[in-house]
Amino acid sequence: MGTRAILHLLLHVAVPALLAWMFWRERFARAWGLLMLGWVIDIDHLLADPVYAPGRCSIGTHPLHTAPAIAVYAGLTVPRRTRLFGIGLLVHIALDAIDCVWMRHAN
Repeated sequence: MGTRAILHLLLHVAVPALLAWMFWRERFARAWGLLMLGWVIDIDHLLADPVYAPGRCSIGTHPLHTAPAIAVYAGLTVPRRTRLFGIGLLVHIALDAIDCVWMRHAN
């Protein structure tokens, strides 16, 4: 696993932790856990062959990483009960999009 891939995975843990600490410090563990649930959308990688391809951009490639799905994630940020989960999903998508840009610029 390359440096970019390791950094990408670390950011998927660190960014939600930082957000939880900055905005929901009094309930950090719960907030971080709900933000981390954004990782659940990577289940769609199981539909790909190969399941893990370090040079593949997941945005637009996997069903849960497409514009209609992202619109649903944005909608989840509106109700209070699903807000943190929706934010976690959008953070996950944003980090994946950044990874796609890094991949394009590395080539």
